[in-house]
Amino acid sequence: MIVCQDTPYLLLDEPLNNLDMYHAGRLMRELRELSHTQQKTVVIVLHDINQAAQFADTVVTMKEGQVMAVGQPAEVITQATMKDLYNVDVTVLSHQGRPVIVDAV
Repeated sequence: MIVCQDTPYLLLDEPLNNLDMYHAGRLMRELRELSHTQQKTVVIVLHDINQAAQFADTVVTMKEGQVMAVGQPAEVITQATMKDLYNVDVTVLSHQGRPVIVDAV
């Protein structure tokens, strides 16, 4: 419905909830396509950091209502950032120039 309204901005809060991997990826690709071809600004709140890393042009991390970091996924999604945000030890790998977080074993 929001796409049909042809607004310059799309604001989405956890649009991937209850979607399986196929449909989550398909929705994110469609939103990226809208952003790039129709020059729409898409702002999405996600808790799935790997989805954000894969599809976002810009990532904003927040903790307790405060902005912690802003930048391209590879700049923001780092081992140190994840430790500061979530107090977890992770390994950050790179796939096609984008970060991928895996549990530090």
